[in-house]
Amino acid sequence: MSPWSSRPARPGHRHGHGYGPAHGHGHFVGTYGLLALTALLFLLFSVLLPDTFPTLDNVSSILSGQSIPAIMALGVTIPIASGKFDLSIGYALGLAHVMVLFLIVEKGWPWPLACLTVVAGGTLVGAVNGVIVEFARIDAFIATLGTGSMMYAVTGWITDGGRIVPGPDGLPAAFTDLYDARFLGLPLPAFYVLGLVVLFWLVLERLPFGRYLYVIGSNPRAAEILGIPTRRYCVYAFACSGTVVGFAGVLLAAQQQIGNPSVGLDYLLPAFVGALLGSTAIRPGRANAIGTLVAVTVLAVGLAGIGQLGAQFWATPLFNGATLLVAVGLAGYAARRRLRSDAGAATDDGAAGTGTGTRTGPSTGQGHGTGTGTADGTL
Repeated sequence: MSPWSSRPARPGHRHGHGYGPAHGHGHFVGTYGLLALTALLFLLFSVLLPDTFPTLDNVSSILSGQSIPAIMALGVTIPIASGKFDLSIGYALGLAHVMVLFLIVEKGWPWPLACLTVVAGGTLVGAVNGVIVEFARIDAFIATLGTGSMMYAVTGWITDGGRIVPGPDGLPAAFTDLYDARFLGLPLPAFYVLGLVVLFWLVLERLPFGRYLYVIGSNPRAAEILGIPTRRYCVYAFACSGTVVGFAGVLLAAQQQIGNPSVGLDYLLPAFVGALLGSTAIRPGRANAIGTLVAVTVLAVGLAGIGQLGAQFWATPLFNGATLLVAVGLAGYAARRRLRSDAGAATDDGAAGTGTGTRTGPSTGQGHGTGTGTADGTL
């Protein structure tokens, strides 16, 4: 049964997806194609590089090196689900990692307090982005580009255009272990990524918050008619993104151990590539956490393989840029296909007759045909 429909689905038909027996093959390819591509790429590079690629050391290197890009991609997945883009994440990452080191090295703060402060600051910055976008009614691209530029200025002011370098004693070992430690023989950051994927899967797929974001992202006007407070939920989405970026900044500081004011921008493009390409997998046409993880894995395996084959330094931005174009094209196609499927499902439902359904929640509502109510908390 669809989360937004009160009528049970007919056999062979799924509300909201429109996948019947005739669509089974296309649905399977769209859902699991990227996962299969990951396996094929790994197999290909294992054949081409049998001594270096299919090894535990290489897998650990991939997991460690791609953990921060994966976290950043998960961070932008939430706003994308609501139909918004946060272009400030690269600047915010740079500011967050510089601020952590500034508080620890320059101000002598205990590292746990510095980390919590930066994560909380990331949440606040994200919420401010959301307020500017939703209440000032400024396009998300323009608003977040503007706030990002301001964050870059703050980063330059804190560092005075230079780098923050720890003293002879270095940074606390417990702090650097946030990134360098291992668990079950694998890099600890890989488990951060796994935990965030599970958390965001629950939020987007199993909680009303996620379903509301999907409705807002697909049709904001319809969401308002249904009684969903669209502005509030979009602010929440930006705040969630800011929290994740703040956490990524902490990990980046633990990894780099030197405050570089320009390092964050390198993560902007890979984050959007992962999130947009991920919206074509698992739940085609929707930004989703598992799809983002699969997409980042494809990118990680591809970049590791071409790097070990001796590609030049410019191969990485070329690969990311080309993949972004492909990801945007595929994401648009998947979204259009989903809309056509939904339209076909609505037509089939109308032809089958009208029905009445009731769904209870914080309040109850009744409707005809698709059983849609207009009370907040009732879809």
